[in-house]
Formats: sequence, C-alpha cells, structure tokens
Amino acid sequence: MKQLIWMALLSAFVISAQAQTQRWQQRVEYTMDVDFDLSKHQFTGTQRLVYHNNSPDYLDRAYWHLYFNAFQPGSMMDVRSRTLPDPDRRVGDRISKLKPEEEGHLHVRSLTMNGRPVQYEEAGTILEAQLPEPIAPGQSVVFEMEFWGQVPLQIRRSGRDNAEGIAYSMSQWYPKLCEYDYQGWHPEPYIGREFYGVWGDFDVTIHIDKDYIIGATGVLQNPEQIGYGYLPEGQQPQRPAGDKLTWHFKAENVHDFVWAADPDYKHVTRTRKDGTVLHFFYQENERTRENWARLPEIMDRAFDFINAHYGQYPYPQYSFIQGGDGGMEYPMATLITGERNLGSLVGVSVHELMHSWYQGVLATNESLYAWMDEGFTSYASAEVMNWLRREGILPGEPSDNPHLGDYQTYTRFALSGQEEPLCTHADHFQTNRAYGIGSYVKGAIFLHQLQYIVGKEAFDRIMLDYFDTWKFRHPNDEDFLRIAEKNSKMVLDWYLQYWIHSTHTIDYGIKEVAPSGKKQVTVTLERVGKMPMPVDVVITYRKGRKELVTIPLRIMRGAKPQEFADMDFRVADDWPWVNPTYELVLEGVKLKHVERIEIDPSRRLADVNLLNNVWEKPDRKK
Repeated sequence: MKQLIWMALLSAFVISAQAQTQRWQQRVEYTMDVDFDLSKHQFTGTQRLVYHNNSPDYLDRAYWHLYFNAFQPGSMMDVRSRTLPDPDRRVGDRISKLKPEEEGHLHVRSLTMNGRPVQYEEAGTILEAQLPEPIAPGQSVVFEMEFWGQVPLQIRRSGRDNAEGIAYSMSQWYPKLCEYDYQGWHPEPYIGREFYGVWGDFDVTIHIDKDYIIGATGVLQNPEQIGYGYLPEGQQPQRPAGDKLTWHFKAENVHDFVWAADPDYKHVTRTRKDGTVLHFFYQENERTRENWARLPEIMDRAFDFINAHYGQYPYPQYSFIQGGDGGMEYPMATLITGERNLGSLVGVSVHELMHSWYQGVLATNESLYAWMDEGFTSYASAEVMNWLRREGILPGEPSDNPHLGDYQTYTRFALSGQEEPLCTHADHFQTNRAYGIGSYVKGAIFLHQLQYIVGKEAFDRIMLDYFDTWKFRHPNDEDFLRIAEKNSKMVLDWYLQYWIHSTHTIDYGIKEVAPSGKKQVTVTLERVGKMPMPVDVVITYRKGRKELVTIPLRIMRGAKPQEFADMDFRVADDWPWVNPTYELVLEGVKLKHVERIEIDPSRRLADVNLLNNVWEKPDRKK
C-alpha cells in the first residue's frame, strides 16, 4: 500500500511539472533606429514594436518603462535613496543635486497601434497607454513610436562619464515594454532594482560619431563597415563617408538590449571550441593592461565549467564591457568596472556571466524572486571561482566549502533581528542590507542547503533539469520546487515555506549522550530553533572509524543516499517536526568507544549556533 501511495505521489509531481512548463509567454520584435548627439548627450529614436499576445486575456492597455526618468531630482529613486537608513553609496543624494544638463530623460513623442493614435501619459519611469481597441488573445499588433532621451551623468548602472572615464554606459536606455504574464502587468517604477522583460528579437541601429567603438547585446551585422576589432586582423573596413558611423546589431530571443560606447576601447575577441565568440572591450592603461589580457583565457575555461554544470549557453556570443558602476548583467553582455586586481576582475566577470543563466535565460521576475536570480548566481559564482582555483587557472587556494563566508554573514544578520522574509518585493525591503544579505547570501545558502537535504547527485540533476525545463519561461519558486521534488523524490514544500516565507532560524544541538544498555548508547538531540531540518550526525568511534547517520524529517517522505565514501552511512528513523527532541540509538557500542559526535561537519546546514553541535568524550577534551 505504501508503495502505491508513493508512486501516486511521484506521478502527481511529474504531471504538475509538465503542466506548469506549458505556461504561455508574450513575445516582442523591436526594430529601433537611434541617432546620437554627443554635444548634448542626447539621442532621438524610432521604435517599431510587434507585440504578440499569447495570453488568454484581452489587453486594453499597455505599459512601457522609461528608466532614465529616475535620474531627476524628486524622482522615486531619488526620494527612496534619501530616506533609506542605509542608501546605496553610489546613489545617496546625488540625484537631488543633478543639474538640468546632467539629468536623465526618456520621453515618447508619438505612439500608434496599427496606425491608430494611442492615448498615453508618463508617470515618472512608467508610460501608461490606453489602447484604441483591446488586443485579443492570439492577436499581434504593431506599435510605432518616436522618442528622445538625455543620458544622465553616471550614477547607477546607466549614464555618461563613469568613474573610470567610459563615455557612455547605455543600459535601460529605450522605452521598454513591460511584461504581461500569468500574474498580470508588471509596470514596476524604477526605484533601484530589479528588472523583468519580454523575450523577443531586437534589431537595433545606432548612429554615432565615427571615433566611437561600441560593444553591445547582439551580433554586429555590418562589420565590414566598422572594423575596430570586428574584422580579422589586417582587413580594412569599407567605411561610408561622413562624421558618423552606423552600427547595426541583431539579437534573437533576449529580453533587453545594452550597449556602451567609448573612443578609447580596445576590442579583443576569443572564439571558444563550441563556436561561442567572447568579446572584451576595455580602456588599456597601466591599471587594466595585464589583467584584461589574461581575462579571455580564464573566462573561456569558466564557460566550460558553467555549461557542464548549469546548462549550455544558448547565444552565439558574449561581451565583457568596461563601463557602468560596478557589475551589471544584461543579455549577451555585462557592464563591469575594469580597474581591478585579477581576482576581483575575474570574480565580477564570473558573477555577471553567471547571470546569463538565471537573469538572462531563465529570467525569473527579479522584483518578486530576487533571491532566485542573485542567490542562484552567487552560489554558482562561488563554485566556478573555486573550480578555477582548484584547476590552477586562477591563483589562490581552493576551499572544501566556498560558501562558508555566506553562512557566517547570514548567521550574524539573522541574529540581528533586521532580517526580512525573502518573499518581500525587491523594492520594498526596509533596508538595503536586508535586501542584499537576503537575496545574495541567504539565496545562495538556499541552494547549498538544498544539496545538504537531497544529496549532491540529486542536486546536480536538479540544477541542469531546472535550466533545461524552464529556459525562456520565467519560472517562479514553485516551479523550481517541482523540479527539486521530481529529481530528489522528496516532498520539499516545507523548505520553501520556512526558508523563503519566514525568518525562522535553524538551531540543532546535542543535549545528552549516555549509555542505554550494555552495548548501546543513546544520543539525545534537540531542536532549539523554530525551523525544522533533516539532521546529519557524524559519530567518530575508537580507532578513527566514522559513521554518518542522516535523520530525515517525516514531512520529507524520503531521505538522501550516501554521499561520502570515507565513512559508514545509514538512514535513521525520521523525526516528526513537532517533536522538540529525538533519540538516536547507537547499537553494539559502549560509550567509552565513542570519541566524538558532531552535527553536520560539512557545514551545509545553516545552524546559527555551532556551540551545541559537538560532543566529545570527556577525557578527550583534556
């Protein structure tokens, strides 16, 4: 009977996962032509947008992001930054002090749908359009607009004249249609983070002074006219006459388009064995020359590890572009500040590249599930960096657990009383610190601790299956959970509820170790914290023999298999989560034969108090 129930449960998991993956997606096709006026730091543009309504709903309105409008005194981003207790130091009160010529602007001059005028109004960083007629399910319409913009002084991500002297970091620069999904429209004002977009194809033409070099999302369509490293060495471009060059890029199946321009960029390329072309754009000087010269080979090797462990990169190229204000990910490209030591340069490059999987291809709604992007990226980045060190590709010593720093950071913050649940909307955390430690650190621990729960082999399957199943589908937390349950054959909803939807902490301890028979020892464990978890207990016996006993939670309906070959292994009776204590019985041994007992020496359990995790034989302590 138990077997039949278990098979039915597994079938439900599979059916649920299959049903969820059929979720519909909207689609767009952008054609944009932009002319740049360097003297004013302004541009004018046209946008033709084909919008495919694949939803079951009639849409009588639409929204566009106008991100540059955030960089004006009195904007929501400005006010939010000046009223937070711990504002981003890159922003602070800088927006409030911008002069008119330093502000950011993005405004729509005209808008039509299928040739008919559209009524619209701008509200800060959002344009709301009342459509002349609803867009029916399955219908495609054509929006056409004219727009103009002014590039703000570099403050956050976008802008001109960044701290390292890059002329233009053009992210969030065009009117971008908001996403409409199964939860409705997502016209999020630009407060500081995060991003969410509609997948589609971009055809972008940029007219700019002929001395400027551009790195961008997409593949350059006219390299024979451009040169600047886009042609084989020694081949000269056939440039048309005039003071400006026309750059033409195309990108397929992406949800955003970024570009950067500078007259002093050095452009280097490296073609990987799988055909992916890596591009590197940077200003060469004494602070960048040596480390950027080493970056192509290192990132080539990083791709090897990432493709094998997290899914195959699906685009023809990727560009590492010096620009922005730190590191920020975009489809097929990243903007990173470049005047760094080698470890820092590789670290930021790996992190932003890793976003291509979780922000670029899976593209979870970051506003609602920031931890699924930042946390998953942080976890994978630490693994990649550790592998690069282990292989001798990057200087430094590898670690048995490259996530220990995250556990320590999380523990301190969790005990501070300032933590907020990870289900909090990214813009609505009460402090930047709560958002940062939650999304990046606790989000990364979510994965490493999941490995502890299900075992390494199942975890590795989960990460690849998640990518292959949900790429280009905007998964949410429940979608990831279904993949984890399918591959682990466990029930894991409790883990999501406790770790994401609460701030309850984990604390397990060894309460007592005592003989309970001639050849029997009972280890009494206690759950001190409010969050239940399975517990691994490692017993070290006389002469060095070790045994790992895993105690699953009853609500898991399963247990992980053996992970470590250097110790004995067994699965104990499960622990009902309501019970505050648990008795682990060691058969066939006397107390004097037990040298040491420790809860989770692998340090994958986010236990906030390690002082009660170890018992040692009294005479051994001496």
